[in-house]
Amino acid sequence: MPEMTDRLVQQVQGLVPFVNTLADRARPASLAHFRSPALTVETKDDLSPVTRADRETEAALRDLITTRFPDHGIFGEEAGQTGMDREFVWVLDPIDGTRAFVCGLPLWGTLIALAWRGQPVLGVLDAPALGERWVGCLGLPTTHDGRPCRARALASLDQARLFSTSPDLFAGEEQRRFEALSARVAERRFGGDCYNYGLLASGWIDVVAETDMKPYDYMALVPVVEGAGGRMSDWQGRPLRLDTPGTILASGDGAGHAAALDALGGA
Repeated sequence: MPEMTDRLVQQVQGLVPFVNTLADRARPASLAHFRSPALTVETKDDLSPVTRADRETEAALRDLITTRFPDHGIFGEEAGQTGMDREFVWVLDPIDGTRAFVCGLPLWGTLIALAWRGQPVLGVLDAPALGERWVGCLGLPTTHDGRPCRARALASLDQARLFSTSPDLFAGEEQRRFEALSARVAERRFGGDCYNYGLLASGWIDVVAETDMKPYDYMALVPVVEGAGGRMSDWQGRPLRLDTPGTILASGDGAGHAAALDALGGA
């Protein structure tokens, strides 16, 4: 893994105001369509839903990024990839939780990440319908609405609160492994999409486990969770990068993460 210099860290930290500007721009673009009776839902090739709100929000973000940083790459869920070989790449999910969005549930969010040589170094989880925002940045504590927040340490896995988007997403061996983890925790709940990671970063829940995640689903969440003292990896315990889509595990602290990996059979 390439080593980051102090100068690079300062450069990334200097971009925190810009990512807040991006999130500020995305909010009205998405909220303009939320709970609108005129909202039209289409189905993409992968059978996931997409709306005008997804496309317009991502377009607004891309416009700001290319104007400010024309030499940076962009990887967006809706408009694809450009400049993926560049040192800095922005990773965008304009509406994470489109199914929740079209149902009128407020737990969807906008995810904005910056990757340096494939590593997530800056991330924003913005929940426009709730007016909440988490910002995680390399070398800085994660903030929730501008104030530092902290994930909680887990005394033992049998006290953990486990969240996941849906039990329907697991199948075969992954379903067996998820059920093995579920059997070890105090309780599990479903739904929430990206909002679950904000809850974890603020110390309200302990573990999030997901499958079939794409880079735009998780890259922004790594700095948010880890800047709050938590841990994120795939189910084998490997660090998350632009090129490691698939299973995702997030936990409030290192010991809890190791216990959850063990329960999944990935430690």
